[in-house]
Amino acid sequence: MTEVVIVLLLLAAAAWAQWLVADLRTLPAPGTRPAPAPGAKDRRVSVVVPARDEEQTLPDLLASLATLTVPVAEVVVVDDASADRTADVAAGAGARVVPAGTPPPGWTGKAWACHRGAEEASGDLLLFLDADTVLAPHALESLLVEHRRRGGLVSVQPFHAVRRPYEQLSAYFNAVAVMASSAFTRHPRRAMAFGPCLLTARDDLAHAGGHAAVRGEVLDDASLAAAYHRAGLPVWCAVGGDALRMRSYPGGLGQLVAGWTKNIASGASAASPSATLGTVLWISAHHAVAVGAVTSLLELVTGLGGGLSTGHPLMWAVAWLGTSWQVRHVLRQVGAFRWWTWALFPLPLLAFDLVFARSAALTVVRRSVPWRGRKVDLRGRGSAEEVV
Repeated sequence: MTEVVIVLLLLAAAAWAQWLVADLRTLPAPGTRPAPAPGAKDRRVSVVVPARDEEQTLPDLLASLATLTVPVAEVVVVDDASADRTADVAAGAGARVVPAGTPPPGWTGKAWACHRGAEEASGDLLLFLDADTVLAPHALESLLVEHRRRGGLVSVQPFHAVRRPYEQLSAYFNAVAVMASSAFTRHPRRAMAFGPCLLTARDDLAHAGGHAAVRGEVLDDASLAAAYHRAGLPVWCAVGGDALRMRSYPGGLGQLVAGWTKNIASGASAASPSATLGTVLWISAHHAVAVGAVTSLLELVTGLGGGLSTGHPLMWAVAWLGTSWQVRHVLRQVGAFRWWTWALFPLPLLAFDLVFARSAALTVVRRSVPWRGRKVDLRGRGSAEEVV
């Protein structure tokens, strides 16, 4: 009877997770272009890049913008008080550099930088890109196809380019990000967006309240999506596929830990209750499979650990294979993760646990987390604020 209950719970967790990523879509291929709307050919695209200490990542982004099949009218890089050569690198690549200045009270650094960039840009279509993104030549064409089709806010979570071994530890964070967003269910109940890539008409941004509407939010992307929804404007999301990629936290393990610590701490309230519950159940099932399989194997091989394992070893072996396969299915769509991240899923799962515990401790005890030389203050009601 116990084994039946365990199997049913594991299947329920897997099914719920599959429902959360049932519509994990990519941008349309360039050849699927619909007929342009009246005046669409005259619309100018301005790229706005908020950048703080991004001299290492900007060259790849700016080089990719120069190869687009649909050229942009201008590239505006907003230098958010960088301590490195961000401004020089951007200017050397032909971008217009705008100093962000000190954010006014109540504004986060990124929201203010985006606001300043939108003010300075001249295009009637605004494409906000994080500095660590890289676009394929057809990416803007595909984004414009979808924007003509949908209107409102078009957002893309880039494909995660993973190069060094420690970056594999981001596996569960990427999976959780798309699941908890609830953006990829068949009928999303909550508007969600991903900050690395946002395309919108200037008029729609103004109608939604602009970045002033999300000035105190660290997760300005999710809050901006909510602002569009309140304004009656659609929000549509996709994953990057072969059109858009990013390399998060190339600066080492410490940067990775700090970045995901901040994202977990400030993002806990952004997900819908059903998406949160489904994601928690999925993660909990993976813990159960890892513990059950390891204790069963230990008892089977050594005879030790009697009474620790519950269920037949074959059941846990099948559960391990099923869990690994589902992790593989999700990871292949969100990033270039190696085989061991899914075959040996408890390893990246342990990394997720440790960073989650660190984030929870900082959130509860200090009520702030560090990021890029600023503190993310979590004491506000319903928002988080960056302070110097």
